[in-house]
Order: sequence, then C-alpha cells, then structure tokens
Amino acid sequence: MGGAEKLMAGLMKKWLVGAISLLLLSSVSASELADKLKQPHYALLMRHTLAPGVGDPAGYTLNDCSSQRNLSAQGRQQAVRVGQWLRQQGVASAQVRTSPWCRCKDTAQLLGFDKPAVDPALASFFDEPQRAGEFTQQLQKLLAQASHTKGSQALVLVTHHVNILDYMGDNVDSGDMVLVQFDAQGKLLSAKRYPRP
Repeated sequence: MGGAEKLMAGLMKKWLVGAISLLLLSSVSASELADKLKQPHYALLMRHTLAPGVGDPAGYTLNDCSSQRNLSAQGRQQAVRVGQWLRQQGVASAQVRTSPWCRCKDTAQLLGFDKPAVDPALASFFDEPQRAGEFTQQLQKLLAQASHTKGSQALVLVTHHVNILDYMGDNVDSGDMVLVQFDAQGKLLSAKRYPRP
C-alpha cells in the first residue's frame, strides 16, 4: 500500500470514528429530551411557527381567524417539521395545549399529536403588557396542575413570544422550543432552548 493509500485509509478511519461518535452523541441528547418530558415537572414551551408581521391587525377577534395574523405556508411547514422532529427525539405521545390565537392553534394541530386543548393561560398579552405578571401566574398554575395529570406523556404548550419571554426571561424565534423544569408551584427552575429544526 502506497503513502497516498495509507493516508486515505487513515482519514477514512478517523471519519468513521467521528461519525459513529456523533451518532452516539446525538442519540444520547435525543433521548434526553423525551426522557425529561416523561417526568412530572418538565414541559416544552413552544412559540408558534412563522406568522409574518408583529401583533394583530386593528379590530381583530379571536373568533375570526381571517382578522388575525396567521401562519404563512412556510410557518405551516415548520409546524409539521417540528412535530416530526419531536417524534424523532422519542416523544411518542404528547398532551398539547394552545393559546386561543389561530396561529397557535394551527401550529398545535400541525404537530400531529392528539387534538390540542385551548387554554386561556397561554393567551397573548401583547396588547396589554401591563398584564404580564397576571398571565405568567396563570401559566405557573397551569404547569403546577398539569404536573399531576399528564402522567408520562409529554406536555407541549404552544404560546407566544411575550409569554415565554416573561416566564423564562429570554427571546425565542418562531417555532423555537424551551424545555422547562418547574417546581410544585409552576415556577421556573431551569430552561434549555431547542431551535426550530
């Protein structure tokens, strides 16, 4: 075997070892998310996927999706991909709750788990920022109650940027997810962000 062939064989061996290590590493971190979500005091907060613009048009109503800012075609595709990605991570079943806004309900539905339940605790307070504390308390109460009823199912909460920001203190992009650990009162203990796949 010549020098060039030995070099190629050595590089291939290093590449294979690296690829196998990366595969093992990704499967460890993949199962970590699913394992955490089976535990009572963990949930996945998710910002709705891409709905171009900011806020909602003047005069919008929750009963009329056409009056709201809605998911784009890209946002709908993103929601489907997030659901697929969650299943690839080992999240086989999930209790999904959503804000009453259509962009959140559509995101929750497109994840492809059981029928999402609408929960007012996840509603946006973008138009009423002075109510941030009130909504965060409602979210904490929801988390505390759900920890007793979700069993080993994942709890996925589809909500808005402002809600996640006030609860955990960090900005998230459309479709981003945050694994949160919370105490018996629903108060945040730790958070790990997962960018939209």
